[in-house]
Amino acid sequence: MSGTLVLVGGGEWTDGCSFDRSLLELSGATEVAVLPTGSAYENPRRLVAGARAWFAELGVAVVEVPVLNRRDALVAEHAAVLRASRMIYLAGTSAMHLRSVLKDTPVLDAMLAAWADGAVLVGTNAGADVLCDPMVDSRGGAFTVGLGVVRGLAVIPRLEEWSHDKVHRTVELAPAGLSLAGVPSRTALMRDPEGGWRVEGVGAVSVFVDGRQATLADLPS
Repeated sequence: MSGTLVLVGGGEWTDGCSFDRSLLELSGATEVAVLPTGSAYENPRRLVAGARAWFAELGVAVVEVPVLNRRDALVAEHAAVLRASRMIYLAGTSAMHLRSVLKDTPVLDAMLAAWADGAVLVGTNAGADVLCDPMVDSRGGAFTVGLGVVRGLAVIPRLEEWSHDKVHRTVELAPAGLSLAGVPSRTALMRDPEGGWRVEGVGAVSVFVDGRQATLADLPS
């Protein structure tokens, strides 16, 4: 049975992200593995520094897994760190870069193997987007292929930054039967090992299926 999967809308490691404390307790992790892959071209060191400061307040260390390009995702040592991790954070702002770097690599295989063994796997911002299939192309609100850790679900990260018209267009473009979840910043959409969903954090998650407002019960288990 896999561990808990968490899709965070963004604004990670800031006030309001109270769910991180409960995730640490749930995972039993004494350190958190952070991949800044999605911000490879946007000061990934600053992203990791933010994670270190946040988790230091929670009493645990952060291990940076410096996977910034495709070559890094083939490094056995990076895969080994992830395979041994109990809590993994996939972060950054570019879902397209995340997909091109991680797809069909030892690093992704190691993340999924750790999760299958009960680790907590967290995607935040673009990291949440890319874990789904299909994923939302935030540049225009259309859909493209994601990594497929969760199928039949797509997310809109940073929902509060999207206009009503852009959300409406994305809802209209969604394939039939697809669950679409808008997740605001500092908000976590969580799937437990039994397949149930819940929300923690500061915001509310909006769910749409076939153009209509839906509920968490409509999300794929």
